[in-house]
Amino acid sequence: MCLLLGATGVGKTLLVKRLQNLTSRDGSSELGEPPVTLPTVGTNLTDLTLRRKRVTVREMGGCMGPIWSCYFTDCSTVIFMVDSANISQVSSSCIQLLSVLSAEPLHAASVLIIFNKRDVPCTMSLVEMKSLFRMDDIIASATQPITALELSARSGQGLQEVLNWLESTTTK
Repeated sequence: MCLLLGATGVGKTLLVKRLQNLTSRDGSSELGEPPVTLPTVGTNLTDLTLRRKRVTVREMGGCMGPIWSCYFTDCSTVIFMVDSANISQVSSSCIQLLSVLSAEPLHAASVLIIFNKRDVPCTMSLVEMKSLFRMDDIIASATQPITALELSARSGQGLQEVLNWLESTTTK
């Protein structure tokens, strides 16, 4: 099971829909227009079929942050999304991330941190986001393997890297 976590409005639902579309295409290179999304209230389960694996992604609504830990036990991978265009959300996202990384059931889980919305004109660069999050310190002190990527769920830039990460980290 892969948990998809992050604050409200970071693009989790759009990411899942784009990944589902990407994995279900028959050789088509066109992603098409971004699908319409609504904020997730509760949780959504989505199965993705990768090359030789089937991965279940549990997307957790951002408003459910206080109870995310109830879902940590069956989890082998975590994708944590951050809105890199929303400077006012950075500190709370960093605190949420640190809380996730320090949870005992997730000590061996592989973690992907996605800085989304790189297509937005006012977005911060990956270097700026890593600096604000102090990613070097987080990676040095975390027990989990951590990967950080830039993404635009809207345009599709970076989606293949997410699929590659899922393929390389999930077991089944």
